[in-house]
Amino acid sequence: MLPVGRVVRRRFGERGHKRGFGDRKIARRLKRVEGGRKPRGRGPEFAARKIRHETSDRIDAIPYGGIGAIHQLAGKVGLIDALNTRLPILKLRRPYSEADHILNIAYNSICGGTVLDDIEVRRNDTAFIDALGARTIPDPTTAGDFCRRFDVEQIQALMDIVNDVRVGVWQRQPAAFFDQTAKIDADGSIVETGGECKQGMGLSYNGIWGYHPLLISLANTGEPLFIANRGGNRPSEEGAPGYFDRAVELCRRAGWTDILLRGDTAFSLTAHFDRWTDGGVRFVFGTDAHVLLRETAETLEQGEYRELIRKADIALDEHAKRAKQPRIKEQIVREKEYTNLRLVLEEVAEFEHQPKKAKRPYRIVVVCKTIAEEKGQRSLGMRERYFFYVTNDRTMTAEDVVKEANGRCNQENLIEQMKNGVRAFQAPLNTLDANWAYMVITSLAWSFKSWFALLTPVVPRWREKHEADRERVLRMEFRSFVQRFILIPAQILRTGRTLVYRYLAWRPDLPILFRLLDAL
Repeated sequence: MLPVGRVVRRRFGERGHKRGFGDRKIARRLKRVEGGRKPRGRGPEFAARKIRHETSDRIDAIPYGGIGAIHQLAGKVGLIDALNTRLPILKLRRPYSEADHILNIAYNSICGGTVLDDIEVRRNDTAFIDALGARTIPDPTTAGDFCRRFDVEQIQALMDIVNDVRVGVWQRQPAAFFDQTAKIDADGSIVETGGECKQGMGLSYNGIWGYHPLLISLANTGEPLFIANRGGNRPSEEGAPGYFDRAVELCRRAGWTDILLRGDTAFSLTAHFDRWTDGGVRFVFGTDAHVLLRETAETLEQGEYRELIRKADIALDEHAKRAKQPRIKEQIVREKEYTNLRLVLEEVAEFEHQPKKAKRPYRIVVVCKTIAEEKGQRSLGMRERYFFYVTNDRTMTAEDVVKEANGRCNQENLIEQMKNGVRAFQAPLNTLDANWAYMVITSLAWSFKSWFALLTPVVPRWREKHEADRERVLRMEFRSFVQRFILIPAQILRTGRTLVYRYLAWRPDLPILFRLLDAL
């Protein structure tokens, strides 16, 4: 395969751009309109009228110039070689290898594709094919057939291969990366399908037909570690203990010593509490407000409760108070005289409790929320609601336990990205295992985004700015990442044995891309 990016590394230096490149050009243009500008006569600012459209046979260009950096990244971290040597799916390669098929599906997502049929757009784009140094790429039907070749063992092997590569990326991080706690989150989500013949689908608790994949992720980097596809009628926690154990082993192999498991009430699996505790693994789970816990919480002395002050409240007190914007929703609720539940007070306390399936007591943190019930201008009284969290950590404050439990909710954002950003949580194929393989393969696009951020170097002279850039890319939504780093018009040239991506437009974030290219 032709090397990519050599010319870019020569032309762009450490700071990521050549003097007088597009950043200064656009800066001068924007400077002229600061504070407003006189209109152009009576017409609009978008003044283009006579436009001539042409096609070019001499210049090959693609709208997703950032794909070259992603392809270099996949090769540099060893993913391509690992897939071709450790994943025996094909009996005969005609001509595509396992890595070709997998990257074809992942690249479809990272180039803005939303369904498998979007592969056909790039399959008929000679510039895109040349940009990857290929002769052809698999068509959508072939991509679907490849996913149907997977069985459960091969899907597990695929996740292990990707995670082995992931460990290598983590181990390239500075020592401070492993000083923090590795936080492993788990949750399930319903993937709806309107198909009539989807093998393995089920009817979920809320009447939706589809699948119910389980996602195990690392909160520190937002990376999906394991995905397990199940029927829509399966419980959220099914299979979670085994995947938790594999995630713990993965993090310890990378270099973390302090590991924290987090999940909602469904993942409060008391039969495994003693084993995790003996293994040095901490956990914070929500737990159901069953009768015994509620009775214990109600019998606690008033002095054992203290007001729960959240970090956001502290931050607001430290800054100058601003006038609050009118609460439009609350106004409508009052005008329509709907029942309105308004939070008045939050209090926190703790006590010991031994679950039936555990051999030792564990720490229970309870949050008591006092809620005012209103209808229009009338007060209907006050009610109390209890929320319980169980942990084996004796050093965190009760407030920290609540904060960790609430922090797990950020995984909902990752699930939303898996559904609507990367489009990994979809069911385009006809069997449970084929859709499972599709989910795992497509989620690679999100992992590429994470590795892009983690492998972008930090130059000591601009450490603060570069570290902020890395964190911003790491937390960036997938579609924003595609717009900023992938959808860059680029001319594709061949010079000798080198493949050149000549970028035809400037983006404010291109210096970050050039730093990554220097590192690769």
